[in-house]
Amino acid sequence: MCVLTLGGELFAVDLRHVSEVFEVESVTVVPAAPSLLTGVTNLRGTVITLIDLRGSLGLSVTDTALPFAVVIRQGGRQIGVLVDHVPEIHTISPEHLLPAMQAGPAGARPCVSAVLRLDERLGGVLEIPQLLAQVDGGSATVANAYPVGT
Repeated sequence: MCVLTLGGELFAVDLRHVSEVFEVESVTVVPAAPSLLTGVTNLRGTVITLIDLRGSLGLSVTDTALPFAVVIRQGGRQIGVLVDHVPEIHTISPEHLLPAMQAGPAGARPCVSAVLRLDERLGGVLEIPQLLAQVDGGSATVANAYPVGT
């Protein structure tokens, strides 16, 4: 698992979906984009869509830019998820995973599929298909005009 930090909280992504981590040097803002979409950046000639999950995960969104991005891939699609720190890589056994709350109050985290217990820390496991659906659902116009990972 790729363990990352967003807004001071711990989250994990299946390492099979992570292609690389990079330091974000510049971001081009996309007009009329949903709040989830921070903008796009150029990564060695490829335009990468950058998203900030803090708001959609119910975390405090500060004016501080997140300095790193984790490139998440599923099939031919890729997006950059902005993170606080360079992620850690951990081998996770099934006893470290607990079921996530399936139904809950407004503001629940729909793309979190399980709770990760790592040492003395707890975090959420991000489900990539649900995460990409959330990105696509932000705005049909923006999703069509600026497809994820193009």
